[in-house]
Amino acid sequence: MPLYPRYQPTFAERYPIATLAAMVDFLVVVAAGYLSHLWRFDSLAMDGRYTLTTFLFALVVMLSLWLCGMYRSWRGKSFARQMGSLYGGWLAAIGIAFTLASVLKESQVYSRQWFFMVLALGGLGCTLARFALHRLLKGLRSSGHNLKTVVLVDAGGRAAHQLNQRQALQEHGYFVARVLPFAPDSEWLDLLVDTIEQKRPHEVWLCLPLTEGATIKAVLYALRHHMIEVRFIPEWGDIPLLNHRVSNIAGLYSLDLSCSPMDGSARIVKRIEDLLLGTLIALLVLPVCVAIGLAIKFSSPGPVLFKQYRTGINGQKFKVYKFRSMVVHQESMEQVTQAVKGDVRITKLGAFLRRTSLDELPQFYNVLQGRMSIVGPRPHALAHNEFYKDLVESYMQRHKVKPGITGWAQVNGFRGETDTLDKMQKRVEHDLWYIDNWSLGLDLRIIFETLYKGFAGRNAY
Repeated sequence: MPLYPRYQPTFAERYPIATLAAMVDFLVVVAAGYLSHLWRFDSLAMDGRYTLTTFLFALVVMLSLWLCGMYRSWRGKSFARQMGSLYGGWLAAIGIAFTLASVLKESQVYSRQWFFMVLALGGLGCTLARFALHRLLKGLRSSGHNLKTVVLVDAGGRAAHQLNQRQALQEHGYFVARVLPFAPDSEWLDLLVDTIEQKRPHEVWLCLPLTEGATIKAVLYALRHHMIEVRFIPEWGDIPLLNHRVSNIAGLYSLDLSCSPMDGSARIVKRIEDLLLGTLIALLVLPVCVAIGLAIKFSSPGPVLFKQYRTGINGQKFKVYKFRSMVVHQESMEQVTQAVKGDVRITKLGAFLRRTSLDELPQFYNVLQGRMSIVGPRPHALAHNEFYKDLVESYMQRHKVKPGITGWAQVNGFRGETDTLDKMQKRVEHDLWYIDNWSLGLDLRIIFETLYKGFAGRNAY
């Protein structure tokens, strides 16, 4: 009886399930075209124009999802990231379809109801198909199937400890057959080779410090006759990382240590999200903003809006807009006194606006300007940035993306006053986690959580 799951190469191993998803996506979009035609025209029989458009749009969806990486292996990728790539690909496909319809001047000859129903059914169908495949793989892997076995070389760091969480790792399609403690000597190298020959794993993961470059070279030489995949997972220790990945720079590979994820297609998806949702929300809250503006005007002297410079993406300054919640007062030059609970400067109306976060509604104008996002790290006063940048490690890295109206820190309770260094450190940790794990799905989750708990969190005042 083997001590670890035996994995035999199968059709799914030679041709990953992710590649079969392309055929599923194509069929889902085609089916959505016919069902939409039945709903709109009470007939499954489409004429040549609608049939051609349906198949062309199915090909556009496949191409967009391929460009978003949806047809590469899913092993090791979280379901949330898969969904983010899926919806990013669909947004791109919709953009291409609208562009072609406009350029070719063909939009008038098609039923808009039919097309929007195709989008709704196709998007829903692809989502359900991905969910079904995810549950199928999860069930197979929990029973010991569809797993790649691994020998894990452990130098005593956090990476090896995290990778040795059996159940979590098994959901990603891997099983640790043996953990081999690292020892910098030739006997350990012989033990590694013997372990590979006995266990016959699919992969070897080297969780070693960067200082062990010579050891990595020796391991590769020792395993030169073995058909096995070797992965180097650096033990970074206490080095703070942001969106670390491997990039190709001028033909050479670089290991990125601190880079923004908002580049390329991600930047476009993020901007489309801000424009679509920002415009919709701005229109919905317009009556509320008018009412708040009148209430401020008649309840206390001074302007309706409060404007203050904040630090935006890449350290650029911009004016942020908020409804005024304090009495008009003058502070010393370069001094910004942070509002605290029970602050005498806060008006009665202002206290309500702050507690419900309604004072931040004018920032949707900042979003439409392109200076902020709906979701992102909250912008701090310039004086606070100067104060905390030397006290909180990696504090300024939160400015690698656009600041947001709400964020991961806010929906997790870190909003309002930061009267202790620990509170600011926790807020920055959540901001950096958001930047490192950004996806469209995560943004939608934060927006949803803000709607039912973020506007009146316990730390608001």
